[in-house]
Amino acid sequence: MSLTVEANVRPDYDVELQKIADYVLDYRVDSAEALETARYCLMDTLGCGLLALRFPECTKHLGPLVEGTMVPHGARVPGTSFRLDPVKAAWDIGCIVRWLDYNDTWLAAEWGHPSDNLGGILAVADHLSQQRVAQGESALSMREVLDAMIMAHEIQGVLALNNSFNRVGLDHVVLVKVASTAVVAKLMGANREQLLSALSHAWVDGQSLRTYRHAPNAGSRKSWAAGDATSRGVRLADIALRGEMGIPGALTAPQWGFYDVLFSKTNKDQTLKPESERCFSFQRDFGSYVMENILFKLSFPAEFHAQTACEAAVILHPQIKDRLREIDRIVITTHESAIRIISKQGALANPADRDHCLQYMTAVPLIFGELSAEHYEDTFHSTHPLIDELREKMEVVEKPRYTHDYLNPEKRSIANAIQVFFSDGTATDNIEVEYPIGHRRRRAEGVPVLKEKFSNNLATRFPPQRCETILQACNEQQRLEQMPVHRFVELFVI
Repeated sequence: MSLTVEANVRPDYDVELQKIADYVLDYRVDSAEALETARYCLMDTLGCGLLALRFPECTKHLGPLVEGTMVPHGARVPGTSFRLDPVKAAWDIGCIVRWLDYNDTWLAAEWGHPSDNLGGILAVADHLSQQRVAQGESALSMREVLDAMIMAHEIQGVLALNNSFNRVGLDHVVLVKVASTAVVAKLMGANREQLLSALSHAWVDGQSLRTYRHAPNAGSRKSWAAGDATSRGVRLADIALRGEMGIPGALTAPQWGFYDVLFSKTNKDQTLKPESERCFSFQRDFGSYVMENILFKLSFPAEFHAQTACEAAVILHPQIKDRLREIDRIVITTHESAIRIISKQGALANPADRDHCLQYMTAVPLIFGELSAEHYEDTFHSTHPLIDELREKMEVVEKPRYTHDYLNPEKRSIANAIQVFFSDGTATDNIEVEYPIGHRRRRAEGVPVLKEKFSNNLATRFPPQRCETILQACNEQQRLEQMPVHRFVELFVI
């Protein structure tokens, strides 16, 4: 009779966890560009959340889990009158921010929306700031919020550069959970051991599948999944600060760790990855690169791989608007990631399905010259059958250069081109847009559009005088950085 035993020598924390913890605890943000961009990101993210409050399918999720709950120094949800515990407030803020698919984007081997982390950051910072003042201590400043945003962007974005979670079937919100856990734990006063514990729990936690983002199961969970993830980050940070032990080998434990359980096989045929691809690869050290290069969605509430297609469609609209019935075919030239994620044929079941369909997001601006959140709603779609007629005439092809430049860290383009062919044999020019207006290469052009978007979004929720007060607080870097967090959030309370 043979006996087997497991070696029970507790390891050091995984190196990857230590890298994240040391970055969060030791790094000092000194990039003026990153801080300025973080201010723009704050404005844009909150504006997206305010706009989402117009949609009942979003607002039905908001508020306390138990009606009437009173929370001392409760975190506020911008655009509402809710005062909630920080975990639920993080959920609500993250939900409204992501609902319309209109906040910032990061594209690499993995994609995602780093401003999703603002849910946890702002909820915790608002609660702590109020609590400190009540205890006679100094409030948290908005500079601390901006620093946390930069670090959360960096953790999520750097992990995404070389590591594709979608290829193993996992949703990118795992990175929201990890990044939120790290920066929120720091805001809450975690030491290195507590921060490592929190991070380890984030990795061994159950991870979301991408099922709800893809045909034929695309649905509205994708609009609140990030809120759920950033909220979970707050909860795990709280657990760690209560003294809960960590799991040092969360990633690397043979058979039981994240790498072996969730990162070793492809999601197509379940074959094992090569050994070199079963652990995370880091393209660069953590700094402020991601915030400096973040992509803003400025003109269209649309999945980012389609942003340049939407721009090209708007350019073509004047040329084809009177010839829509004469269209024979439409050729969309794009990059591999767009084909894999958002190219769809057949019926689209709901708004969440439509805002992740390249063909739908191209057809609407071709016909109408614009694309807004309302264009995804059932009532709009059902009364405009021409949208689906154009979708049926679309051909989507990959251009290898677009794919190469998409992955090139010096370019990070998101190229699309559209050409319309008519039944009489004529055709439009092939309209190519490589960099969307929200790209770093078009930042000077994009900032005025971002500010206008923010102003318009404020006006959907607040009277003119309040809008002006908020704009004054946000438009000056030094003034915003010095502002107490709880005073800033008060500006957004109904």
